[in-house]
Amino acid sequence: MSTIEILPAQLGEYYQAMTKEHGSPLLVLDRNKVRSRYRELCEALPNVELYYAMKSQCEPAFLEVLIAEGAGIDIATNGEIAILQQLEHRPKQLIHTHPFKKDADIRAALDFDCNTFVVDCVEELDKFAAYADKVELLLRVSCQNSAAKIDLSKKFGCHEASVASVLDEARRRGLTVKGLSFHVGSQCGSADMHVDAIALCARFFSSHPYLTCLDIGGGFPAPYDKTVVNLLDFCAPIRAALQQLDSRIRIIAEPGRCLSAPCFYSVATIMGVAAAEKAQWYFLDDGVYGSFSGAFYSGNRYPLQVFSDAAPESNAVLAGPTCDSVDVIYEDVMLPKLAINDVVVGPCMGAYTTVTASEFNAIAKPKLLIRDGHIEAVKQLQARS
Repeated sequence: MSTIEILPAQLGEYYQAMTKEHGSPLLVLDRNKVRSRYRELCEALPNVELYYAMKSQCEPAFLEVLIAEGAGIDIATNGEIAILQQLEHRPKQLIHTHPFKKDADIRAALDFDCNTFVVDCVEELDKFAAYADKVELLLRVSCQNSAAKIDLSKKFGCHEASVASVLDEARRRGLTVKGLSFHVGSQCGSADMHVDAIALCARFFSSHPYLTCLDIGGGFPAPYDKTVVNLLDFCAPIRAALQQLDSRIRIIAEPGRCLSAPCFYSVATIMGVAAAEKAQWYFLDDGVYGSFSGAFYSGNRYPLQVFSDAAPESNAVLAGPTCDSVDVIYEDVMLPKLAINDVVVGPCMGAYTTVTASEFNAIAKPKLLIRDGHIEAVKQLQARS
């Protein structure tokens, strides 16, 4: 199902003025929202150290705000390290969470003062033999979750039955395994799997007392629709489960989507209109090869806003700008009559959008605008319109 909100035309004029000044399409970063969203998650997960998973959105201006707020960074590639190297301030804490690495990846991370790495199998231990005195490892435990939007344990994670043997082998090789990690998947509908995974890991902490760290991964949901509960309520069962652990265990997390998604708005412009037999087609200057790339990679159904004082009157299709016929954002949606140069806005477009976008058809990615208080200003305009 689509989530398309019809808002007053007057509010659309605000965005049209923005595109006239800066061009279209746009991705608008609200730094005030970054701060408030990060603090909201800190409140929902007290005593948990947050390492932002920069794969979900690696825009430097966004990272700068999170680092200033005190966030650690979860890196997975040398390219992400290169982005961090360009920032004015480096993160105080880093963790490398890709379970599989080249030797060059390990060396690059160590050179950037990251010495905590994730592994999930015996074979990966061999790569750390030369760095045994420099690295600390977390063993990633498999926690399959069919209820998650993306079940990451399908690809990564050590099966429960093999955890003890991998831990023993690491110690036999002189490697320091300081804890366990898990990731229950992306955009979880409830915290049930987090709770189950914490309970599973607790058993290994009891039998392996040298383990002193637990990484509870991510999966905390972004507010794509009204069915998503707020972070404080979502994390309540997680807080309760963590309280059952021994106080010696340090808890960290890898939030990504839940932090980045609501901090960016996308602004696209209708560049073409065509009346077909079964639907009215609206062609935007942004699509699934651009900001809406999550439709390909994770099946995202982004909430959108259109602006009109008229009621919905026709079945419509929202399509992207490329010459590929699969470049369709939404089909079978009821919309009021729209026109060329009208805007379509996505209010939750930070995660897995421009980072997964291509430049197919040589169409450039959206231009970034950096604002402080954009979302609050829009709310005030909406209240007056």
